Amino acid sequence: MLLIFGLALPWLFLGFGGWLGLQMLRQNGRMLLRLEQLEQRLAQLQPLPAPTPQPAPVPSGLPLGSPAPAFELPALTGGRKSLADFRGKQLLLIFFNPRCGFCTQMAPDLAALPTDGKDGKPIPLVITTGDAEENRKVFAEHRVDCPVLMQEPGAAGGGGEVAAQYQCHGTPMGYLIDEEGRIASAQAVGATALLALREGVTAPDPANGNGHAALGGKRSLAESRLQRNGLAAGTPAPSFTLPRLDGGDLSLEEFRGKRVLLVFSDPNCGPCMALAPSLEDAHRRSGDVQVLMVSRGEMAANRLKAEEYGLTFPVVLQRQWEVSRDFGMFGTPVAYLIDETGLIAADVAVGGEPILALLSSAAVAKNGKPALAMESEEPTVRRR
Repeated sequence: MLLIFGLALPWLFLGFGGWLGLQMLRQNGRMLLRLEQLEQRLAQLQPLPAPTPQPAPVPSGLPLGSPAPAFELPALTGGRKSLADFRGKQLLLIFFNPRCGFCTQMAPDLAALPTDGKDGKPIPLVITTGDAEENRKVFAEHRVDCPVLMQEPGAAGGGGEVAAQYQCHGTPMGYLIDEEGRIASAQAVGATALLALREGVTAPDPANGNGHAALGGKRSLAESRLQRNGLAAGTPAPSFTLPRLDGGDLSLEEFRGKRVLLVFSDPNCGPCMALAPSLEDAHRRSGDVQVLMVSRGEMAANRLKAEEYGLTFPVVLQRQWEVSRDFGMFGTPVAYLIDETGLIAADVAVGGEPILALLSSAAVAKNGKPALAMESEEPTVRRR
């Protein structure tokens, strides 16, 4: 019995100790819950701390009316130019980077902008960064004719010193600058906003999100977006007067009362040159539809191509894309059929074969027989 009692006694002590510990834990848990409830009640009775005042948002970009920071930079075409060289002219200052996809997408729109200021709108002035040869390639490819200045890139390849002075830390960004060299708009971010500024439309104020009128603009940014899908049938054809390759000027109004196939071309566009003989053949064989070509580029290059292909229909020359922009298509070859009243008679034809089909359908509608057989199977379009 003593042996059995000696063996059981330790287990009795262990069991009692475990039970006692469990009771103490439960007691401590109840005490902790009560303390937490008391803390919550005290917190509800205490007043909330006053909120820390937050600083007012700082407007991005330079303030309206402030002097535009002066600069003097090397021009991409040679020599140097300063902001002072443009005093007396309105400028659309654009910060650009040839490796920025949004910038290169904007390049055809830049090429379409007049650079002489004769239309009363700001002259585009581009400040770019990066390698000079890379920039020359981009601007030559898109035939951008406006002044382009080079700045050294900043730390880690970012915007250069001039961009930092204008608080432009991305591309494309920029401002309008008035004739006196003062900031004339809120900072514009993106191609659409920049092109809208040049058109004198409402630009967004980055400080409060409200519209801020630049140069007396009244339209919204959405209204300023360039049409790039062509004018629809039934739209009045925009008028223009352009120099002829054979001398003098020619106006679209001169063809009022005739059906006109208006073809946009380029001497460096392969599909355009493949289309040229078929257009000439149609011009010689049918008098029902007048072929009128709007080309672009250098006068000498266009005359050489016209002589090479023996073109006898009128060819006029736009400087860049200014007339193409009015017709809503940055590409070649594209064509519109314009009726006797000056209205666009069909949606834009893009590529050689659709253009010939449009010409043939126009002749059929006029006299019931086609003007020519389809001779081109080249639907390629050289887009900008």
